[in-house]
Amino acid sequence: MEDRAAVPGSRAAPLDRLAVAVQALRGRRLPWVAVAWGTGVGLYFALPVEPTGSQVAGASVAALALLTLAWLGRFGAGFLAGLLAVALLGGLAATARTAMVAGPVLDFRYYGAVEGRIVQVDRSSSGATRITLDRVRLDRVAPEDIPRRVRVSLHGGGIAPEPGLRVMTTAHLSAPNGPVEPGGFDFQRHAWFLQLGAIGYGRIPLLEAAPAETGPAILLQQARREIAAGLRERMPGVRGDVAAALTTGDRSGLPEDAVEDLRRANLAHLLAISGLHVGLVVGFVFWAVRGGLALWPRVALRYPIRAWAAAVAIPVAAAYLLLSGATVATQRAFVMALVMLIAILAGRRAVSLRSVAIAALIVLAWRPESLTGPGFQMSFAATAALVLAFRALADRRDAMGGWLRGWRGAILSLFVSSLVAGLATAPIAAIHFNRVAQFGLLANLLAVPLMGTLVMPLLFVGLLLWPLGLEAGPLWLAGQGIAYILRVAEWVGDLPGSVSHVAAPDPWVLPVLGLGMSLFACAQRWGRAVAILPIVGACVGWSLSTRPDLLISGDGRLVGMMTETGRRLSRETGAAFVAEAWLENDGDGAQQAVAAARETPLAGLPTIAALRGKTGLDDALVRCAAGGIWVVTPVRVASEATGCEIFDEARLRETGSIAFSVATGRIETSAERQGLRPWTGAWRRILAQ
Repeated sequence: MEDRAAVPGSRAAPLDRLAVAVQALRGRRLPWVAVAWGTGVGLYFALPVEPTGSQVAGASVAALALLTLAWLGRFGAGFLAGLLAVALLGGLAATARTAMVAGPVLDFRYYGAVEGRIVQVDRSSSGATRITLDRVRLDRVAPEDIPRRVRVSLHGGGIAPEPGLRVMTTAHLSAPNGPVEPGGFDFQRHAWFLQLGAIGYGRIPLLEAAPAETGPAILLQQARREIAAGLRERMPGVRGDVAAALTTGDRSGLPEDAVEDLRRANLAHLLAISGLHVGLVVGFVFWAVRGGLALWPRVALRYPIRAWAAAVAIPVAAAYLLLSGATVATQRAFVMALVMLIAILAGRRAVSLRSVAIAALIVLAWRPESLTGPGFQMSFAATAALVLAFRALADRRDAMGGWLRGWRGAILSLFVSSLVAGLATAPIAAIHFNRVAQFGLLANLLAVPLMGTLVMPLLFVGLLLWPLGLEAGPLWLAGQGIAYILRVAEWVGDLPGSVSHVAAPDPWVLPVLGLGMSLFACAQRWGRAVAILPIVGACVGWSLSTRPDLLISGDGRLVGMMTETGRRLSRETGAAFVAEAWLENDGDGAQQAVAAARETPLAGLPTIAALRGKTGLDDALVRCAAGGIWVVTPVRVASEATGCEIFDEARLRETGSIAFSVATGRIETSAERQGLRPWTGAWRRILAQ
């Protein structure tokens, strides 16, 4: 019988070639599955409207049908149908997660008594002590309308907050704020998945309402705080604060100047317990156990000491997860470490794209919202890039001779790791944080090796010896290493041109860039050339992105108008968070006061009457008759005026922040960008009708 694939012009030939190409992916399909699942999650979060029940049911049926097609065509191109099914399942998982965390969100400004149990103590960006409460009670609010969790910044003193303590105070509360500009970071979505239904502040002293409760979670929180306090006592100054951050995740005592130095040197990732720290602790325990057993030849030659070392490292990783506070980033790192250790137990390669894909699938199935955060994106981008880089080096082992062995191999591995991880995460970090540390590679080459070989192992040993009273020596040595890292950060951060500010691209750039990077990691040979296309498209789109000429904050307290020298702000002080975010997104390193002194907005912008309250409101409304005036005020305007746009408290409550570009002449709102999603104010207002 004639082979149809060999007949020129045969319509079956392309299908046969496709089936052959799909079958060639056997053994390398899992990364594609992870990308498909992530794509489904990403498409869910990009939807303008929350799926209805009938749409969810339809997607479920479609996923089941595609899975059936995938099974029937498993010897052909059925895997493609399977990928479509996985994408649908990823979106359905994100939908289910959104419903699972649903809870009441405060829909009005509240001032009154607040009582609840402390579940977390940290610090706000202003340095104030901040507590998160559950089991909340609010005056004059029905129990079914009270948020599950409330976060309050304390400015009134009172008792020292402790996890498990039931406290009371008087506070101002409101719903979580929306994006500071259309398309910006969506704090409302972030708070939704944290089950934060209200945030605010209090200036009344904090009082104890009931003694601290006991329980495993509360006892663990108290132990973490005691360990952090003990580290600060034994390692005075910034060293103790850094040690507390590295072990317990408590960064509340870190001075802002030290944190800024680390940011400027691209070393701030050392403070956030993530894959690096979990990997260092797990790696130290693994190699210590394996090396110790290797000294006993009878055991080393007869038993699987590699698997034994992995088995010991697993509970250590779990203990570190609990000690560090089990944040989302640490949970993600633990999952990645666990997958790799289980691979060792199963006799498989520990570090591979398969392991990375399994970890990504577990994280995205458990917490689909992680996909939108910089931690997930940077962590998996760095890990996948390192796997590909070291696989390429391994393939060239013979050609490179002794360069991959001994001390030269260690130095080369260090350089390649820092370079590859830095290149993989640099564009993602620049998009999220609007800055590029020009000498970050140098700082990481100087600091990370000491973190891995001295600081983290000695902190771990110090904690083990603590109950015996023998922790002083290891902690002192760890403190010397921390001091060295801080000096490196200060030196690199002070170098001329150490930091470049980068303007934020259009919102579509990051998803396209991430998709292109994911496809590049999964593809082989010519497929990688195709995967480069979305990466190039994202870079071109980034270079062509423009910033709005006019921005209005969601509360009407701040206006920013573009000038020839940068954005001019309507006030020198106040609304500092919004002002800083706008300037960072502009790629502008100026301070708020400097930006407020700028003059002469661009031609074509409307005349703005930016008011701070009712003062001057009547005069501004009178001027409306001339036309072309925008009145912006944080208070409600009772009277109507013709000839001008009025952005008052009532309108901004509906629209959120505002953006306007002269080129398009279109007003864009945060509410339009967010769509009708459960975490938005628009969604809650529809449900209330």
